[in-house]
Amino acid sequence: MAENAKKWEDISRRYRTYIKLEKRLADHTVESYMRDLQQFAHFILRLYDVPPRKVESTMIERYLAWLYDRGRESTSQARMLSGLRSFFNFLLLTDAITASPAEFITAPKCGRHLPDVLTTDEIDRIIAAADGPTLKGKRDAAMLEVLYSCGLRVSELTSLRLSDLFFGEGYVRVIGKGDKQRLVPVSTAARDRIGRYLEERGQRADTDTLFLNNRGTALTRVMVFTIIRQAAARAGITKRISPHTFRHSFATHLLEGGASIRQVQEMLGHESILTTEIYTHLDRTHLRETVEQHLPI
Repeated sequence: MAENAKKWEDISRRYRTYIKLEKRLADHTVESYMRDLQQFAHFILRLYDVPPRKVESTMIERYLAWLYDRGRESTSQARMLSGLRSFFNFLLLTDAITASPAEFITAPKCGRHLPDVLTTDEIDRIIAAADGPTLKGKRDAAMLEVLYSCGLRVSELTSLRLSDLFFGEGYVRVIGKGDKQRLVPVSTAARDRIGRYLEERGQRADTDTLFLNNRGTALTRVMVFTIIRQAAARAGITKRISPHTFRHSFATHLLEGGASIRQVQEMLGHESILTTEIYTHLDRTHLRETVEQHLPI
């Protein structure tokens, strides 16, 4: 077992380098993939004691059944299978195997459930609750306005730079997954709030980062999550809210406002339109809300 365990460790180390440097996945995504792979490796070593190149389809199917027996949701099982496909595709690329054992395994069907979507009134209340006369208040209000009106992922928000702002053209440049760049329209409300924040912040020649913490460095994902939760609580909103809720709300309001699925796909930075199509499963029989205040369409 020790010999095969070392083979898993060696190939896992090379795989980490591959997804980090070649695939250019975000650090938290890399860590998630590696945790899933480590769990799978432990399962295979315990039950079969084989190296990666000896894994068979039946072993993967048994692993998915084990996950099911442990109460793992279908979405979690599907994520695990997706990660294993990526791993075995890497083994194919490096000629360690001639066929992927994960290729023809069917992923568990997942219900496509949208999280709570905020109304424009609720978004206004959260941003107002975050706003204030201090530098922090101006920063938080500007940050939440940008998060919503540009439909950003939280990692995209925290990595925004001053050099990414093209207000004269009405866009911000966003660095998305895999370092892919896209231009996203920025609303008048967002431009105004960023302007007030930068005026209060003053010139900082030592950094190009837009949203800074009190130490002068970039905000973390956890800090953004905390700011949103605290502002929502002050606004009296009890829905389950995370930074991604703003992104879901952005996409929903765009479609309700008449945007096409292709337009939403481009603004969200989805590689596949299938990812965007989750937002088409919405009840649009209710009256449309006025979203032009925030959304530049």
